Amino acid sequence: MELVSGQDPHLRAVVWFAVCCRALTLLLQARSLLDFNPLFFFQALFNLLIPDHAADAFSPPRLAEPGLWDRLVEQLLGGLSRWDAEHFLFIAERGYLYEHNCAFFPLYPLSVRATAEAALWPLQPLLRVRSRLLLSAVLLNSLFSVLAAAALYKLGCVVLRCRRVAFLAAVLFPIGPANVFMAAAYSESMFAFLAFSAMWQLEKGQSWLSGLLFSLASGVRANGLVNAGFFLYSRGKCFALQLQVGSGSVRKLPPLWKQLLSVASSVVLMCAGIFLPFALFQYYAYVMFCGPGTGLEPAVPKPLLQLALDKGYRLAAANGAKPPWCSQRFPVVYSYIQDAYWNVGFLRYFELRQIPNFLLALPVTLLGLWAAWTYVIANPRHCLTLGLERRKSEEEGKGRAGFCCPAVFVYVVHATVLLAFGFFCMHVQVLTRFLGSSSPVLYWFSAHLLQEHEPLLRSEGTENRTAAPRSEQPRLAKSPGSCGNGTFENPVVRLLTSCRLITPLSKCILGFFLSYWLLGLILHCNFLPWT
Repeated sequence: MELVSGQDPHLRAVVWFAVCCRALTLLLQARSLLDFNPLFFFQALFNLLIPDHAADAFSPPRLAEPGLWDRLVEQLLGGLSRWDAEHFLFIAERGYLYEHNCAFFPLYPLSVRATAEAALWPLQPLLRVRSRLLLSAVLLNSLFSVLAAAALYKLGCVVLRCRRVAFLAAVLFPIGPANVFMAAAYSESMFAFLAFSAMWQLEKGQSWLSGLLFSLASGVRANGLVNAGFFLYSRGKCFALQLQVGSGSVRKLPPLWKQLLSVASSVVLMCAGIFLPFALFQYYAYVMFCGPGTGLEPAVPKPLLQLALDKGYRLAAANGAKPPWCSQRFPVVYSYIQDAYWNVGFLRYFELRQIPNFLLALPVTLLGLWAAWTYVIANPRHCLTLGLERRKSEEEGKGRAGFCCPAVFVYVVHATVLLAFGFFCMHVQVLTRFLGSSSPVLYWFSAHLLQEHEPLLRSEGTENRTAAPRSEQPRLAKSPGSCGNGTFENPVVRLLTSCRLITPLSKCILGFFLSYWLLGLILHCNFLPWT
């Protein structure tokens, strides 16, 4: 997918920086190497001061006695198997045995299992299944996080029409506040890679490839369904702009009914493809938990049966009363689990005891609201017309570049919808990783603020608008007039090495990113609550 190929030095720098950040994350969370490298002093100190928290979270018993190499893997990578990672690893090993496992979509654990069985099969004599699954999850997430950074850079070049801001946003991604979840056995890295790649392909006009990637993303996380809005907007905008073509247009357009039929058919097909993984998974859960048992199901080990009895977990194909969601008109296990197991719903998290979690989500909430406000103030008419008004300046390639350019509109709407839904309807502390893995706006707006208000970055040269229209963006990489060409230095490294000279705003942005990265490693890897 051209992500890491080509001669663009900025792309190579993004990939290299992402690889280095991922390696540093893995090193900082490792425990058995603490005595061999001064980098691990702080982690050792925090492991001493903050022992593993006895969290009331899903923690299935280990059925096989670990060997020497299993203990080594656990020491090196065990911090990345906390909280929801236990669900993904359990599903990859034993499938959807418990009802509440169905809150976690199947494509990521299937990929982890496939990697463990295929790429890591030579390690079978040394490592038990769970150790190989944990190792494959870490390897996959390392790959996906690097590819996601590259996809974010490519997407930014096309949408922002400003390589400097796109490059800065892409190198902010590897040190993002959701960094620990990009490394742990969570599905965020895979989802970010698929979502950013799908957005990039859609911007390039590759609708079918984009639809395939969006469909795969909806098999990773439920909020992938929201991405259907990008395709709906893209087709709707094309149709609206075609209707505004003057009568003197050289190109003869097909009749209106043919245009409507084409738009409707493509929208129906693409949305069906995006919703298909979700529907198939709900049907699978219905068959597993609501259908009659065949008697051919594998026997459940006694420790796992005992865990179900102790915790009240409902087993698949269990005899007795069926779950209440089975009798609903639309039996959707996902919404039932969110409601019954985690009390997710509108305003349900608005309690005094949840104030610390709201404070935890405050930085990303303020950043998201600031991004939306900045864009609306800069483009009031564009927002009022939903970007469906034909503009001569855009057709001639004279529109503004950067975060406030017209093409960012749909991404700002997407990020704002996710922010509002997460704030009012979800456990609010997950907002950071929810937005960090789903929307490029968090990184684009942070890069915009740094580029606009940091003298150290402005001194690199004057921000120039790209003169090429978006249809000519593939040639942008070699165009001397593109936005921000000139110096080639990692701006994040430059700011960090000159941290005493940067503005308070830059310190706040970088402080937010780096502190959440470090705190996430310390708290999450010790089984303490985090975002």
